Amino acid sequence: MVQAYNFLASWQLFPEKGTYEHAERPKSGIYKIEAVPDLPAGQLSKKELNIYHNWVTLENQAFASNYKINADGDLNDFDKHELADKVQAIFPDSITFEIHFYNKGEVALHVVHEIMPNGYLKITQQGTKDDGKPFTNVEIYHKQLSVLPYSASVSGAVIKANEEGVIKHKALTAMEEQTNMQLDQIRRQIELLALQAHEIQKRKDLSLMIYSAKLSFRPNIGQVYYLYEKNDDSIMLSLISPKEWGKNGPFKKFVAAVQLLADHTWKEL
Repeated sequence: MVQAYNFLASWQLFPEKGTYEHAERPKSGIYKIEAVPDLPAGQLSKKELNIYHNWVTLENQAFASNYKINADGDLNDFDKHELADKVQAIFPDSITFEIHFYNKGEVALHVVHEIMPNGYLKITQQGTKDDGKPFTNVEIYHKQLSVLPYSASVSGAVIKANEEGVIKHKALTAMEEQTNMQLDQIRRQIELLALQAHEIQKRKDLSLMIYSAKLSFRPNIGQVYYLYEKNDDSIMLSLISPKEWGKNGPFKKFVAAVQLLADHTWKEL
């Protein structure tokens, strides 16, 4: 159950972040994963998980489901026969948790739980609609603080709303939005710096190649020149373009049109 540790929590749905190809987008939802305590000595001990899923539609209709699975990687009987007759739970690694629901030997539903880099839980459901067409639903959750005005599971204790809890919940949502926005800005800045570094490196490499060539004149800043590779594989810098040289130019191939910048690096045009 070590690999299941990252998933053992009550998760709150981000309705606006999900994509739904089957059924309507819910207004809110809770997804809860709990470990079943080991049975007393002398009884068969199974590595079991309880999974609760509660959600509310845009029309304020509430739905709830819960089931128990063995997290042992084996194909086990499933008691919710309206959905499947067999179930298999697999942990490929510490951030991925898969559930395969089988009905008469065929996969009826494939559910992948993934811990994202920002700590959110991404749940991808893949199955088949009643008309036989495949669907994929993706939901994003964040770990829930104990500030909800309702129970997170069918058997949970009632949690009464209080002003402190509401304040904490709003502060958590605002904090996540602000920090995610700041992180996105930093990522974009890093990508821009990486692009700028790549361009500078290209100019440096080109400049080293040009300065290794034999120059018979002094290049002027801003002037466009033409770089050639001669028959002896040496580099030649010229004011004459390939069109002006024609087919009988003293070079093996044309490399690039280049321009000398103010910092004495060369840029390929």
